[in-house]
Amino acid sequence: MIENAVSISVVICTYNRASYIQDAMESLVTQTLDKTAFEVIIVNNNSTDHTQQVCLDFLRAHPDYDFQYLNEPKQGASFARNTGAALAKGQLLCFMDDDAVAGKDYLERIVYFFESHPDAGGLGGKIIPKYIPAEPAWMSYYVSSMVGNFDYSDTVEVFSPNKYPLESNMIIRKADFDAISGFNTALPGVVGTLRIGGEGKDFFMRLKALGRVIYYDPAIVVQHVVEVSKLTPEYLYRVASGMGRGEKVRMKEIGSLAYYKKIAEYLFKLGAAVILGCKYFLQGYPKKFWPIIQFRIDTLKGLIE
Repeated sequence: MIENAVSISVVICTYNRASYIQDAMESLVTQTLDKTAFEVIIVNNNSTDHTQQVCLDFLRAHPDYDFQYLNEPKQGASFARNTGAALAKGQLLCFMDDDAVAGKDYLERIVYFFESHPDAGGLGGKIIPKYIPAEPAWMSYYVSSMVGNFDYSDTVEVFSPNKYPLESNMIIRKADFDAISGFNTALPGVVGTLRIGGEGKDFFMRLKALGRVIYYDPAIVVQHVVEVSKLTPEYLYRVASGMGRGEKVRMKEIGSLAYYKKIAEYLFKLGAAVILGCKYFLQGYPKKFWPIIQFRIDTLKGLIE
């Protein structure tokens, strides 16, 4: 057993999610893991709605749980996650989104996984989109990563070299988090209307560079809320282009050759997207045709702008 009063620290960074943050917190007070074995750190990243009031009311209503609340003034998920992690007492760090809902045995499964896999440096799990009101007809597997859909394998597996957990459901040992100095704040995530993504990819690539083994377990599940009304062309462009911007930052840190190789890779993926889109069209799903291609155009724009 992990020998700490607190086995795992859950860090939830939040920005203007007053409508959903309570469900995320509620899913953590109904866990099968003993409440003395975990803590929850809520980091408000300058919300302008009533997120703060929702969080403080919830904490007052659950005084017997180890919940902390604070604000991080520097905008961006990487800043907020690093701030939350710095306060963590657990040997494990779990990062969960403010619009995610954990399964009842979520934390118990995580703690058990690390106990039974001592070589695990990191862990990711399944993320199931919860579309409100329903999944749009144009959505496909190849676009759904933009809304957090993640189902890497049906069984426990080590991630392949270029694969990694998504930010809505990722766990790491606190010692390893400290060893790589946390998240790269040059990849902050969302800052105003600008998105510079890829912070999770950068994080796990650096962790892998230390030789750590990163696992996927499909039994460690969260649901992730997706408001379909917000999936406008402008929003999807911000997400997709943000992925490209993040890759530009990462590749430029490595060198010019890596950057130009990434451009070639994205051009290849754009060509593959055209083929996939045509395949959907011929199979009788015309609404799925263009979003796949647009996704790759937008990521390429972010990479080269």
